[in-house]
Parts: sequence; C-alpha cells; structure tokens
Amino acid sequence: MTDQKDYRDTVFLPKTEFPMKAGLAQKEPAILAHWAKIGLYDKLRAQRAGRPRFLLHDGPPYANGDIHMGHAMNKVLKDIIVRSQSLMGKDAPYVPGWDCHGLPIEWKVEEAYRAKKLNKDEVDPVAFRAECRAYAEKWVGVQRGQFERLGVMGDWFNPYLTMNFESEAIIAGELLKFAESGQLYRGAKPVMWSPVEKTALAEAEVEYEDIVSTQIDVAFQITESPTAGLEGANAVIWTTTPWTIPVNQALAYGPEIDYVLVRPVLVGGEAAWGIIHAHPLYNGWFDRPILVAAALVEALKARLKASLKSIDLSAVGSPEVGFDLEIDPDITIKGADLAGTIARHPMHHLGGFFAKPRPFLPGDFVTTDAGTGLVHMAPDHGEDDFLLCKAHGIDPVFAVDGAGMYRADWLWLGGQGSVINKKFVASDGPICTDLREAGALLAASDDFKHSYPHSWRSKAKVIFRCTPQWFIPMDRPAGALRDASWDPESRDATASNGATLRGIALDAIENTRWVPEKAQNRIRAMVEGRPDWVISRQRAWGVPIALYVHRQTGEYLRDPDVNARILEAFTTGGADAWFQADHQALLGEKYDLAHYEVITDILDVWFDSGSTHSFVIEARYGVGTRADLYVEGSDQHRGWFQSSLLESSGTRGRAPYDAVLTHGFALDGKGKKMSKSEGNVIDPLKEIDQGGADILRLWVAQTDYFDDVRIGKEVLAGTGDAYRKVRNTFRYLLGALDGFEEGERIAVAEMPELERYILAKLAELDTELRSAADAFEFNRYSRALTDFMNEDLSAFFFDIRKDCLYCEAPTAAKRRAYRTVLDVLFHALVRYAAPILAFTAEEVWQARFPSEDESVHMLEWPVLPEGATVQSDWTAIRALRQQVTEAIEPYRREKQVRSSLEAEVTVPSLPASEADLTELFIVSAVRPGETVTVTPTQRHKCGRCWRHLPEVAQDGALCDRCAGVVE
Repeated sequence: MTDQKDYRDTVFLPKTEFPMKAGLAQKEPAILAHWAKIGLYDKLRAQRAGRPRFLLHDGPPYANGDIHMGHAMNKVLKDIIVRSQSLMGKDAPYVPGWDCHGLPIEWKVEEAYRAKKLNKDEVDPVAFRAECRAYAEKWVGVQRGQFERLGVMGDWFNPYLTMNFESEAIIAGELLKFAESGQLYRGAKPVMWSPVEKTALAEAEVEYEDIVSTQIDVAFQITESPTAGLEGANAVIWTTTPWTIPVNQALAYGPEIDYVLVRPVLVGGEAAWGIIHAHPLYNGWFDRPILVAAALVEALKARLKASLKSIDLSAVGSPEVGFDLEIDPDITIKGADLAGTIARHPMHHLGGFFAKPRPFLPGDFVTTDAGTGLVHMAPDHGEDDFLLCKAHGIDPVFAVDGAGMYRADWLWLGGQGSVINKKFVASDGPICTDLREAGALLAASDDFKHSYPHSWRSKAKVIFRCTPQWFIPMDRPAGALRDASWDPESRDATASNGATLRGIALDAIENTRWVPEKAQNRIRAMVEGRPDWVISRQRAWGVPIALYVHRQTGEYLRDPDVNARILEAFTTGGADAWFQADHQALLGEKYDLAHYEVITDILDVWFDSGSTHSFVIEARYGVGTRADLYVEGSDQHRGWFQSSLLESSGTRGRAPYDAVLTHGFALDGKGKKMSKSEGNVIDPLKEIDQGGADILRLWVAQTDYFDDVRIGKEVLAGTGDAYRKVRNTFRYLLGALDGFEEGERIAVAEMPELERYILAKLAELDTELRSAADAFEFNRYSRALTDFMNEDLSAFFFDIRKDCLYCEAPTAAKRRAYRTVLDVLFHALVRYAAPILAFTAEEVWQARFPSEDESVHMLEWPVLPEGATVQSDWTAIRALRQQVTEAIEPYRREKQVRSSLEAEVTVPSLPASEADLTELFIVSAVRPGETVTVTPTQRHKCGRCWRHLPEVAQDGALCDRCAGVVE
C-alpha cells in the first residue's frame, strides 16, 4: 500500500476573522460609539423622511434610581418594535422621556432635609423645587446612559421631560382645557391618603399587602325604633378599622336582609356567671338583646365565645363555661323594618358630636358575607359611607389630620396617636380600652388577616380620608373638547359632545387595538368601575393647579384671557412661575385678587404623564396626530394607559393611541417577585457587564412577555446557548462567503432543487416574520428565526452542502448555486436579526462590509429572489433523513462506523434518485429495501473528500470529482 498524499491544501475551507467567542461586554461599547459617531438616529430620520411613519410613544419611567430588570425588559421590547418597523421601511422615530415630578423625588429631597434636622415646610418653595429639579436631572442622566447601553436607539439628547418649562406649560394648558369646559370640580370626599407622605394618592400609587389587623364587635344601643322590641337592644357592628369608630355618624342595614334578636346565654355555675357578668369587658351588655343578621348569628357567636376565654375562671373551678346566643322566636325583622331606628354612639357620654343620634340608613352595599349585617358609617373614611350619609344630609367632620392623627381639639382621642399605628388600634390600645370601659366592646382580637392598601413609595399603610380635593368627574355631561382634526364621520364619531368622560373613554377603548386582546376587558372593567379622578396633591414638586377660586361663590375663574397669561408665564418660567407670580397681574384689571383664592395644590403626576401625548406626539408631529402604539407593563391599565386615555378623552374626545401592548413582569428564576430583602434581584447592569446586552435582548424576545416572565442564571444560560448557535451560523456564513463576488451568482432556475427548497423555506420564514412583527409577537419572531437557522440551515442545509463547499471546484455550478443562496441568506438573516441582536448584527455586517459611516440598521427588509419552486416532497425526504440518521447512530456508538460516510443504507421508499439521497443523507450508498437498514460500506475512501465511492481504487486515492479539481 502506498503512502497517502495530503490533499488538505486543495480543500476550500471557510475563512473569516469573525470570532466564535462573542466578547459582547467588551465589543458593544465600541459599537455604540460607532453609532454615535455616524449619527445613526439622525441619519435614519433623514433617510426615511416622507415615508409612512410609525410612532411608539415612550411611557415615561421615573427619574429616580438605577434601572431594574423591569425597565430593561420594557425598553428592549420597545426598541425591538421600533427597529422592526424601521426595517420594514417606515420612519420610526423614538423619543424617550422621563416622569420628573411627584412624591418619590420630593421624598428623597425631604430625606436629606430630615438628616440635617431641617423642616421642608420652612424652606422657600422655589428653592425646594430647584433641589427636586436637580435631583431629577441627575437621574435622567444616569438612566439615559443605562438605557443606551442596552442598545436602545432614540433621540437621547432631545428627550421629553415633564419638568421642562414647555412641558409644564402644556400640562397646565391641558388642565385649563378641562376647567374651561366645566370638567373640574372641587369637593370633599374620601380619597386614599398616605399619613406618612401627607398627600392623597391615586389608585396606581397603591399596592396591596397582607397584614394582620384588630377586629372588633361594637355595640350601639338602640334608643328609638318603630319596630317593637328593639328599643334598648344592642345593634352590633364588626370592623377591622377600629380607628374609624370615633367618627361614626350612622349605621347601615341591608333592606332585604333578615335580622333577628338574640340573647347571650351562659351555661355553667352561678359563681362563673357572677364573675363574667361583673367583668369590665361585659359591663352590662350581657343584659341586652343583640340585633344581628340571621345568617351571621353563628359567626358572631364564635367571636364572642372566643372573647369569653380571656376571663380567668380558675377561682371558681370552672375553666370553661358554655356560651350560646338564643334567638327570640317572637321577633322577626326584615331590613326595611329598621327604617327610622336610632342608636347612640358608645361614647355618647362625652357629649357634643358623640351625643348626636346615629340613624339607621338603608345601604345596598350591606351583605352577609362577613360581620353582623350592620355596618357602621364614617363618611370621612369610606366611599360607600360618604355617599350614603351625603344622601341623608350627613356631612364629614374632618377629624383626622394629614398626619393620620385625630386633631388636637377632637373630644375623644384627639392628638393621641396615628391611626395606622398598630398599638393605637390594638385590642389593648386606647380605642378598645375606652370602648371596653363603656360596656360597648363585645369582642376584640388582633389576628384578622387580610389584604390592605399601602403606598408603593413609602410602603406605609394608607387610609381613606375625606379632604377637599380637585376632581375630574367621570359621569358629568361636559361637552368634551375636540381638536381641529376630529372628524365626526371617523371611527371616533361614537364619542359625541355632551357625553360623559366615562362614556367617551369606553367608546375609545372599543376603537383601540389591544395586544393581547384580553387586555381590553381589563381596562374596560377598570374604567367602568373607577370613581371620579382625584387630580390634586398636597405637595410641592409638580405642576400647580393654576386656578383662582372666588372666595364667596367657590367658583373657579374660567377666563381665556387670564388663562393665556398664566400659560405665557409658565412657558417663560416653568411651573415655578406660579409660586413667584404677581397674581394680580395675571388676573388683570378685570378681577381683584382680594376676592380670589390662589390654588397651590399640585397636579397628580398621572395627569402629567397622561398629558405627554400633547407635548411629544402632537407638538412634534402635528395637532391631531396620535401614537401608533403605547407599550408598558400590565399595571399601567390603572396607570399611564388609563390616565392618557382619560386626559385625551376629556380634551379631544378620543384615545391618544391606536394600539396598546401590555407585557408582564420580570420575576426571578423560580417565578417569585424580585426583592432586595429576598436576595433574588437580577441586576440588568451586572448582566450587561458580564455577558453583554444582546443576551438580555434575546431573552426579552424569546419570552412570552404577554404574561409574567422568569429570569435567572439557568434562564440566561439557556439564552446564552441560543445566542451562540445564532452567532455560529453567522460565523459559518461569513467564512463560507469568503471572496464571494457578483460574477459567481447563479440564477434561481439553474440551481439544484435543494437550493431552491431552502429559498422557498426562506420565503416562508419571511412571511412568518412579517406577520409576527405586525402582531408584535417577537417570541414567535425569534423562535421562527432561530429554528430556521438551527434546523433548516445548520443541521440540514449546511451539513449536506459542506462537501460541495469544501471540495467542488470554485467554478462548479453546484458550488456557485450554494454560495449564491448563502449570500441571499446572509443579507436576509442579518436584517431579520438586527432588531433583536442589535450589536451582533452590526458586528456581522461590518465583518463583511466594513464602513466608517454606514450601519446595518439603515438597511430595509430584504427582497428575496423569486422562482424558487420545487417538485419533490421535502417533508418526506427530511423525515426519512431523520430515520436514517437515527439508524446509523448505534453503529457510531459501537464504532462500527466512524461517520455516516462509512454507512450504506436501505430505505423503504426513494423520494428522490439514489445519487441525490446519498448526498442528502451523507452516506456511501442508498438502495431500496423493506425497512431502514444500515451496513458498513466496503468501498474505499477518497483521500480528499472522504466519501466512500465505487471509483476509488484504494483508501487515499481520489474520486473522479476530486481528481478533476486537483488537476
């Protein structure tokens, strides 16, 4: 046997300097610098001028602290959407923005004051506001850099800030539109109030946490009733907010509920009876019957029986005494029969407010789900309470101050403690102690578990508190304003002048595309059930409610000339102008400032962000323009989505958006909410520093972000594996296309059917990706793209054609066809990947077409070659190929063959010629047979291409093709 010649130098191996190792953390900053150097964003705007526009309006993150994973997920998703729309040839600007006003920033500045033992209220408001502005500016700068590092492309040096003077002027102008159209009122009603932050809160500023509260049963003795047998009885209420008892003004009953009178009964020795009867806890109430809903007798009995266990009966040798509630069989009471009944407050002996009669009022909201079927009414601290009492001429008394304490002059408990202090309301606290001494506390325990609202900023409990506030009514016909673009024949025609804000908003919801569709039901339910919009806050940092209220009539001034002067002052000096203004000059000669109150409350920050469409979309792109898309987390159904909807519906009679996309939240790898205390926070900045932004971008694209998503080490490891496969596909394409020139290109009609099949598959992919991009379903988009690259290309097409690439002559038609298709694939795939893998696509493109002033992101959707028709059943061929591969694998494991090239196979059907199947299956020979079988070949191995062919005389000799190429 002769020595085998080495033919490696005659094989055409792929060649590229594109590295397999990504090194994204090191490369991405340089790519960002390249984009900045060429002015990529501005270049795109110039290139796409006049094209159909796609406007994604950025919901403003809060300028307070480093970004977290939720920020990263949100911004990356937006960037993928914008880049995909740009890829499809649209002019897709992206204007980032920040929410700069409000309590979180003010709270941080106040913390610095408290650390220095300074009182914020003693500081000049303009000076304090300047510190808030500086704090916000700092974090805008920090977050800008962090968002850019994620690869988010936008107008970063011309963003919108709600604290810009122009923005503040427009926000004030939007408020004055509501005022001029009569859609504002000042009223006192219960709102969610934070005693810690001393301000009203919006629903979107509240989160619910499980707590353990004190529950009490309190007796209100009936003094008058048209129903026989009720006078002298105890009407018992149950509550988990004992602190509201000091402002009780009535009792509510359910008109359709059945009530009974029950009498406490002890079963035990006389001595035990005497101890219990004389105990201060029971102080006479044992002697009176109790009015309770029939359906809740057993529940009340259980609470009273538990309370009895607190009495020490060991002295009389009776550690337990039987207890029961006997129903009076002679008295049956329908709720409606309680009309006209009057009780007295347990603390009536204090006189004054507490000596006033407490009427029984019918309440449709009273149920028998829990409690006693009677509800105590404190109109200061509950919406149902407020509305029912107001309907019967009972007004709030404003006993609780902004710090959550009963005001100092309040007759009972004035100034003694905060109502959210657990010790204040506990069963041994001052409220329960006083009620117990008055003989009105039937039962009390500190073990009631339930969900309760907290401020999402301070994490402190909030209360319902009646205060004078400014409201936008949801159900008052108000002649909604229209902008000049409104067309009564358009889809907005359902929102007619004179309709209520709620009605207009609900119509707008119907006319908006919601992604996913189920989101529509959620926001519809919220708008249907929401109360009037509380737009005032008792803080310093924000846009003031720039109104003048007549001191005698209580009416606010609605003079367009005055409003014009206000807005001019705001445009020049921002919202600070209101706190420095010569208000008489703003009022003009027509009005005397002495007759008017200058309102200094500030606007709810949700009104600020709800107005952003006016100074971002309309101010930049024309009055009447609306955003194509809003994208935020699902919590924004009660936040920005809704405030924007209500603001625009009230001033323009329509929504500010055509479509809304809702995504879920980023959870840890186990599906838990991320929390510093839990130690499960995944920091996007650390992940970028370690693995690069493209890994995070691919993770976002691959998740089903319409629901909550998980991220952790294992999840990111899987994303990293997926990324490496994509990168290796591009690396192969770059290497295989080394030296490719236009003269090498070959027409589709002249290509082998395998190449035409891959082009047909590429066309299918193209259609799927367009559909997914239009639906904003980038998990579907990324899955289709990576499946095509991994399964159709790497595991199939590239595997089959590596022999052709390496061993065919450069001029061979088959090799030219293959490289032509690779070139088509390269141009298509790098474009498809660019919206998701923004950095890697740039690196890939520059590796093949280096340029100092161009970018892959200036390219548009690929135009694919036509005419890629096939005749064979490639689904059947690929299925058969998979069977053959699986059949060969045991022979490889047993080392009977070292590669599939050493195998000969039989197959039950031949969907193509034997010669074609030999190449497709990468085996020595394919023959027909009854089943798939494998036999090691006896043929010799070509010394260059390593195929086992009949014409090779001995191992190491050349096959006919290789001999011709070498020659």
